[in-house]
Amino acid sequence: MNKKIEKLRQKVREFAAAEVAPIAAQIDRSDTIPLTLWRKLGEQRLLGITVPKIYGGEALSYLAHVIVTEELSRASGTVGFSYAAHSNICVDNLYKHGTDKQRKKYLPELISGNHLGALAMSEPDAGSDVIGSMSCHAEKKGNVWIANGVKRWITNGPDAGVLIVYMRTADKKEAGSHSITAFLVEQDMKGFSTGDKIDKLGMRGAGNCELYFENCEIPEHNVLGDVNQGVSVLMSGLNSERLILCGGPLGIMQTALDIAVPYANQRQQFGQAIGNFQMIQAKLADMYTQLEASRSFVYRVAEQFDNNNRTIGRDAAAACLFTSQAAVQLSLDAIQIMGGRGYMNDNTPGRLLRDAKIYEIGGGTNEIRRLIIARELLKEASEHSH
Repeated sequence: MNKKIEKLRQKVREFAAAEVAPIAAQIDRSDTIPLTLWRKLGEQRLLGITVPKIYGGEALSYLAHVIVTEELSRASGTVGFSYAAHSNICVDNLYKHGTDKQRKKYLPELISGNHLGALAMSEPDAGSDVIGSMSCHAEKKGNVWIANGVKRWITNGPDAGVLIVYMRTADKKEAGSHSITAFLVEQDMKGFSTGDKIDKLGMRGAGNCELYFENCEIPEHNVLGDVNQGVSVLMSGLNSERLILCGGPLGIMQTALDIAVPYANQRQQFGQAIGNFQMIQAKLADMYTQLEASRSFVYRVAEQFDNNNRTIGRDAAAACLFTSQAAVQLSLDAIQIMGGRGYMNDNTPGRLLRDAKIYEIGGGTNEIRRLIIARELLKEASEHSH
């Protein structure tokens, strides 16, 4: 790991310890991230990690982006998750697929933290099969697209100033996967509105709501990428999304260990610290091993990604699968080591568990990740056999 990235890690760790960790429990309780925190993240130059400097970004690697997500998630799972949705799923996608005009219009506000970003793909009846089941649609009328439908489970949705939104724009039977277009939607566009914030198990504060499009007028220059080529925008973003999201479980696991080890040293039972008991020691050893294995795997995949090996769908899915499961397990282990205290809501381990669980579901469920991994393995094997 180079010195530049380690310096960045230290900077983010110090910022997160000072500005994020003290309000993490409050964010969870109130289900709100203060909007001022986004401006502070902007001032720290953390919101455009992978975007060139000409647009206000830092022109750093995806590995750097993973590490920023990890350090923020260590202080608050919610902030790390919301940050990844903003800085990767919205900002990075917008940079990669936007025109120069779109980049200049939207990126400075997003990178400064004045606007929060989101991406809207899922719908009430379109989850894992979002491309096949998407019913939100837009029709071209003159120089505008008229959009209708409902999106659901949209992270940052209630507060987003700019959203990347996928709409059906051609007949699915005739055009197949070439029937979806990505659009840039602004909060105050006519015909666009947001529903009430949805009450969630974890990641509380990373606001989530339904988006309503009722004859919403989207100017034709707000098409992101090409008309009817939205699936290529979507798919190219999924690998980097999965990769950056892996930083979340890493941060959560580190916190689980940060809590469990001192507790095992301090908690006395049967006249000695519970850390002296071999069952507790075995748990701590397994927690550490899972975290380090996860971290090594994620960092390697990030380095591959930075070396332009963009065909790493299988490894990005595998890293997500492995780290998400490990984060849930380490959160449970922290609860178990702390016993009754760990089960109380005024202690941190329960929040870790609630936050960790979304990583087994969001960005493609672990079941879908397993399918991706297996299909790529089988495809590779059949190509070698011919």
